[in-house]
Amino acid sequence: MTTPRSKSRAASALRPEKIRVAAVLASAAAVLALTGCAGWEYKENICSSGEYPVLAVGSTGSACVSDEDEPAAGYARYPKGKVPQEVGDKWDVYWETHTLDENGDIVDVPSAG
Repeated sequence: MTTPRSKSRAASALRPEKIRVAAVLASAAAVLALTGCAGWEYKENICSSGEYPVLAVGSTGSACVSDEDEPAAGYARYPKGKVPQEVGDKWDVYWETHTLDENGDIVDVPSAG
């Protein structure tokens, strides 16, 4: 009596479908290794958890204040809806050239001169 061919192979023998799966996985790993983390961008928060950013009145300086505290003298909260959240975001860039005056109005940063 002859044993069917598939039954006579060793249990660890590689079958064509296993080879294809291994090749696909190896290709995917190679693509990931070659592209690195392309597409994944690290974003740094302006402040740590439990803090909020404040702007120095009359300049582009800023600081972070505990959620439980009010801003120190010479600092103010950013206007609602214009608070930077991450380094380099829309509002972080905006506040590099704008500030608040002593009345709380948004003004261009006074040029150093």
